[in-house]
Amino acid sequence: MVQLTRIYTRGGDKGKTSLGDGRRVAKHDARVAAYGTVDEANAAIGLARLHATGEADAMLARIQNDLFDLGADLCTPEQENPKYPPLRIVQEQIDRLEAEIDALNADLSPLTSFILPGGSPASAHLHLARTIARRAERLMTELAEAEEINPLAIAYMNRLSDHLFVLARHLNGQGKEDVLWVPGGNR
Repeated sequence: MVQLTRIYTRGGDKGKTSLGDGRRVAKHDARVAAYGTVDEANAAIGLARLHATGEADAMLARIQNDLFDLGADLCTPEQENPKYPPLRIVQEQIDRLEAEIDALNADLSPLTSFILPGGSPASAHLHLARTIARRAERLMTELAEAEEINPLAIAYMNRLSDHLFVLARHLNGQGKEDVLWVPGGNR
């Protein structure tokens, strides 16, 4: 486990930060941008949790923990025979998201249009978290073109944005209170 006794170290004052393997990189490094955006998605989910209860809140709590796992995964570059095995996203975490998506989606009204972010406060925050998750996914796929990363990390983030979308609909009265896009509606 992590034990933080000092919050500031002054180690980043010159624009560098440490990765999980101890290597120092620029704070604008593609890897840092990817896991930083995962952290941003996690913060947005925290806002959604202020408006969620019961199983929806429990799902989001599990996801927030997974996102710390994902940040640790992205923070630690792939290497052969590491001294300490790094924390990596595993298939079971993706499978859980898929099972939850399927269960939530089974009770939703069919989509007849694209959905505008909004409705309930929880749904609005989940749509914000979804768009941040998509940005994190784009940054992760960009990173994967330059460096090796865990492919399950990308799959998790892809599935997460779907999960947040379906959960947002679920929290909008099973989709009945979704705000629908009306193409050309303001012409």
